Amino acid sequence: MSTFEHKYAEGEPDRPVLLLLHGTGGGPDDLLGLARELSPGSATLAPAGPVSEFGAARWFRRLAEGVFDHEDVVRRANDLADFVEAARSEYGLQDRRLVAVGFSNGANIAAAVTLLRPEVLKEAALFSGMSPVPQPPGHDLSDTRIFLSNGEQDPMAPLASTEEYIRLLKERGAEVTTHRQPGGHQITLDGVRAAREWLAR
Repeated sequence: MSTFEHKYAEGEPDRPVLLLLHGTGGGPDDLLGLARELSPGSATLAPAGPVSEFGAARWFRRLAEGVFDHEDVVRRANDLADFVEAARSEYGLQDRRLVAVGFSNGANIAAAVTLLRPEVLKEAALFSGMSPVPQPPGHDLSDTRIFLSNGEQDPMAPLASTEEYIRLLKERGAEVTTHRQPGGHQITLDGVRAAREWLAR
């Protein structure tokens, strides 16, 4: 079906399917606990990042800490979008609500897909993510819903870059919900609660 290694777990048909996108050095099992907190009983589709950085799995290359290889971001985002489309067909999920849940690098690749391939990914709950694509196309995102939880002291996902992603989304008509926490690069209990409430709406 795809070159992406992944794990799929069936869930209740009335619950959304959660696309779980791990952070740098993670794997398909990393966000399963978060998925259970956000939407108990949901199916989970959890691919593994295809890029290795000194043995740590990532979703795209970077040139330095916080400096993305933007050409690779675009290529990998399209690869992930193709995988999601193939997986939905393979597992019979075409008519099911799909929501990405991403942390850090996983949040960034999800953000890229929302901007580049919005027909594939219309909803995402992103933790510690930021703007991944400097000049995305001007797709109509009026059907897109995004939740963002970010730390005010996050050195890896600076608020300025997060605000740039929010600006790009709103310019294109997306519905954006934000949650700020005072800490750094992490998923907080308050952030999970806010995301759960957002997801239930």
